[in-house]
Amino acid sequence: MNATGILLGLFSAVAVGLGYVWVIRLEYHVGAQVCRAVTTLGVAVVLASLFIPSFTFSAMAGIVGGTIVWGAAELPKQEQRVARGWFPANPRRTTGEPSEDPASEADVGGDQP
Repeated sequence: MNATGILLGLFSAVAVGLGYVWVIRLEYHVGAQVCRAVTTLGVAVVLASLFIPSFTFSAMAGIVGGTIVWGAAELPKQEQRVARGWFPANPRRTTGEPSEDPASEADVGGDQP
């Protein structure tokens, strides 16, 4: 009996589930402008999987690389979902620059006006 297919299927489900999470978190913290770098990373992992001698580990690396490439393609779409209000936007990253208005800063000093 060979359980490799079942194990790779479960691994694929976990990889896709984690890919969903990292796309949301990466867009929140960094933004979608890194999608080219993420695509390059995914392609590098896929290409590396060609040189792994073990079938199972090669397949797992290919699955991870494919998930990374797919996630990179989802980053701009996630940015659109945030713009529509479907996901929270990072308030520190909305303008890309620190706030110029001191009144918009949180009052950390206590009694200061």
